[in-house]
Amino acid sequence: MVLLWPGLALAHVAEQGFVLLLPTGVYTAAGVAAVALTAFVLIAAPAERMQRLFAARRMRLPTVERLRIFTSLLSLIALVFLIYVGFNGPRDPLSNLMPLVFWTFFWIMLVTLAGVFGDLWRWLNPWTGLYRLIGAPQQPLRLPAALGVWPATALVILFSAFLLADIAPDDPARLAYFVGIYWLFTMFGLVLFGPAWLSQVEVFSALFRLYGALSPFRARPDGGFGAPGWRLLGIAPTVSTGVLALTLLGAGSFDGLNETFWWLARIGVNPLEFPGRSAVVAPTILGLVASIVLLIAAFALTVWLGLWITQSTRDFPVAFSRLALSLLPIAFGYHIAHYFTAFLVNGQYLLAALSDPWADGSDYLGLAPFYVTTGFFNHMDTVRIIWLTQAGAVVIGHVWAVLLAHRMATDLFPSGRKAALATAPLSAFMVAYTFLGLWLLAAPRGA
Repeated sequence: MVLLWPGLALAHVAEQGFVLLLPTGVYTAAGVAAVALTAFVLIAAPAERMQRLFAARRMRLPTVERLRIFTSLLSLIALVFLIYVGFNGPRDPLSNLMPLVFWTFFWIMLVTLAGVFGDLWRWLNPWTGLYRLIGAPQQPLRLPAALGVWPATALVILFSAFLLADIAPDDPARLAYFVGIYWLFTMFGLVLFGPAWLSQVEVFSALFRLYGALSPFRARPDGGFGAPGWRLLGIAPTVSTGVLALTLLGAGSFDGLNETFWWLARIGVNPLEFPGRSAVVAPTILGLVASIVLLIAAFALTVWLGLWITQSTRDFPVAFSRLALSLLPIAFGYHIAHYFTAFLVNGQYLLAALSDPWADGSDYLGLAPFYVTTGFFNHMDTVRIIWLTQAGAVVIGHVWAVLLAHRMATDLFPSGRKAALATAPLSAFMVAYTFLGLWLLAAPRGA
């Protein structure tokens, strides 16, 4: 119901029509070929080489629990300030720090940094500092372990629906309201159920934990470093965690699909005369849910087919749960690629708003005169660099997913050849998804 509440329909720089005129077919073919070649080479690769590739190296660090409490409290203070600015600052979402910090810094930049440096949300979430400060309850209520991360998965879908289907997700006051309500909801759950609430329910803790596991580093006293994704090998394979990983990929893929001319034509909308988000709320939500369900079904069929080839179908739940995590590099790579152009533009607006948070002519950072530019979209050379950067993120994510899936399969099957056969359908699935990801980047967009 919250998606249907009235509000201001404000324009967003990342939601304008865009038609790419580069000859992308050559680059798409090259990217698909790179993923296919990787999958082919792995058929003959010895299992021990994959195990060495993802082996961890020790890296001991001092305990920093008190520092995490301090950074969490700073994050809470910053959040309170942003909510205040959301209600009382400029109404333009491109001048107000609330939507710029949330969508550009948090959702684009911080998620990207987490995949490189680890779970930064453990340091910056605005709940744990206050929770430790007020003292944890002696015996908090318990969340059933069997519940897994199903609640967090459901909240990922709701968050994606707000991002894609809400009529004005970047309206400062509207966003401040939802962020404030979500903070209270999470704090209430944390007090009642303890840290398990963050592990099983809190959507961003679950998201950052999975993307953070892609980092080559583990910044803990018992940490280490290794090939990107090595920490995924230590995550206990549960169906709910596997579905969460697939939900992240499905939601991210639909985020790109719902802007294309192709999708708008499917729902009866002229992409050159877009009627506004309020006219497409229902088909957007249905498309989001359908994309996630279809992806999970296709992936499950792919895993089952690989097990059937090797006569190991009884291992389906474990194989599904484990191999689903191998798709995280694809989701992460597409996150970078999809939001790269928005970052290039909105990052400039964020910098301008930090210098002048009230849009009253202040210049705290000494940037004046400062002008936001989009000129790099008007020149063939810079557009080519931008698209190749996006395509590179997609292709690298898929190549690494193929490597990671093969490494995970060596834990599931005693024979390296059997592991290669079991993941052959999954490799074919990833090759096809490479084409889809590159097509989504190159397809004309009208919303």
